[in-house]
Amino acid sequence: MFGAIPALATFYSRMKMPETARYTALVAKNAKQAASDMSKVLNMDIEAEPVKVEEKKPGYGLFSREFLARHGLHLLGTTSTWFLLDIAFYSQNLFQKDIFSAIGWIPSASTMSAVREVFTIARAQTLIALCSTVPGYWFTVALIDVIGRFAIQLIGFFFMTVFMFALAFPYNHWTKPDNRIGFVVMYSLTFFFANFGPNATTFVVPAEIFPARLRSTCHGISAAAGKLGAIVGAFGFLYLAQNPDPAKTDAGYPAGIGVKNSLILLGVVNLLGLLFTFLVPESKGKSLEEMSGENEDYNKNDDVQVETSRN
Repeated sequence: MFGAIPALATFYSRMKMPETARYTALVAKNAKQAASDMSKVLNMDIEAEPVKVEEKKPGYGLFSREFLARHGLHLLGTTSTWFLLDIAFYSQNLFQKDIFSAIGWIPSASTMSAVREVFTIARAQTLIALCSTVPGYWFTVALIDVIGRFAIQLIGFFFMTVFMFALAFPYNHWTKPDNRIGFVVMYSLTFFFANFGPNATTFVVPAEIFPARLRSTCHGISAAAGKLGAIVGAFGFLYLAQNPDPAKTDAGYPAGIGVKNSLILLGVVNLLGLLFTFLVPESKGKSLEEMSGENEDYNKNDDVQVETSRN
């Protein structure tokens, strides 16, 4: 019940937010409302003067031939990379305790009280977050307009792949007591490069490369693919990481392929994400109209002219 409160607050806030001026002017064809919304946001007096123009044909629709020709590969790129990222990212996040128990970094649950188990797991996860997850986001904030979205996503998937394979293939080496800290450090680096990489860019790019009238829909499709990947990662890893020996699996679970082979599989998933990244265009330094091709549709913005004057 309490979990509904943030959702209600978000819903209320969204209902009070104006649409973007691009959508209101170019899609809803309401230049006056767009100017009014911009006035509130920018604290400037803005007036829109409609210009009589020749009536234009409606723009192409979602999944039309023209859309697929212009943006089909882009949509495939954003959906596939988000899907693949969330398989790896959510499985790693949700089952950190199982992985850390498997290598002996934290004690098994059977040796601790419930309170002690919660404290130990929370401490380990907080350490990972403070040393890798959060810094990764800040690196993205600092560099996303310097090296670009494409480069950050490519770098992220590349190093996620490298570190995952580096953990998986010599897995038995990392389970030795003297090598456990090395495993944790490399495992943390996969989270750093997830956030200084596709966990940030897969959310940003779909909002920049599609036409205004289809932008939220394409972003929603991409996000839905990501959530599907999260489901696959959560349930898939839960079963696959079980011990291959049926006598050593958790109660109620069938035999799996083990942690080592599961990590190899996650490395393959990251490698696929790297390859599908080449379908995603770079949007650094480009306007939304330039990226989406809307300049061709709206021909130098001749639907409206907007004059601005500062108070």
